[in-house]
Amino acid sequence: MLNLYPAIDLKDGQCVRLLRGDMKQATVFGKDPAAQAKRFEAAGFKWLHLVDLNGAFKGKPVNAVAVKAIREAVNLPIQLGGGIRTLEQIEAWLEAGITRVILGTIALRNPALVKQACKAFPHKVAVGIDAKGGRVAVEGWAEVSEIRALDLARQFEDAGVAAIIYTDISRDGAMEGPNLDETVALAESISTPVILSGGISRLEDVIAARAYTGIGIDGVIIGRALYEGTIDPAQALKVAA
Repeated sequence: MLNLYPAIDLKDGQCVRLLRGDMKQATVFGKDPAAQAKRFEAAGFKWLHLVDLNGAFKGKPVNAVAVKAIREAVNLPIQLGGGIRTLEQIEAWLEAGITRVILGTIALRNPALVKQACKAFPHKVAVGIDAKGGRVAVEGWAEVSEIRALDLARQFEDAGVAAIIYTDISRDGAMEGPNLDETVALAESISTPVILSGGISRLEDVIAARAYTGIGIDGVIIGRALYEGTIDPAQALKVAA
């Protein structure tokens, strides 16, 4: 089974989608993220994927009001990323009902903290690896490091990370299909489950990803395709199962 994670990206309290991570190219899809979360729950999805975009750039949570409204609106498990940089922030979000936190920038800057978090909060920590040309990007994708995505992922092999969320930034929001080859290569090289993110734009992309569940592709994140209607939730859930 392939897990599907409908995405709600939060910018200034609104539900948006960016094009290749560019905050200046944000399309607003709704001013009530909690209502959108309810629609995803009603459609039959079993998870929600939330990103505090402002938080990713600021280095601290910004859209907490919207996140908490979503948490109160639905019964689904939620994974949340964006601006989470300390153990205190991780604990606060988990206490607020978030199921799993996603650590991105801090995974590159301070991998020891990620490992510490995994020990303190088993199965509650995912690592988000966002890449441009195979190199890890951080600080809301504004900076590209020299570290290869695979090298970073391997640092957490025995840490107890719940999942690696791998995003090809060049595909994100572009509706051009995912970078399946690179994601599969990553999944084959590590034991941690991998969630594919970026570029899922049609039902065939979901079907293609499902073929690799046996080698570690745990799920896919779907954003713009759901908002623009190029993927029907019922059909996607059916083929993912």
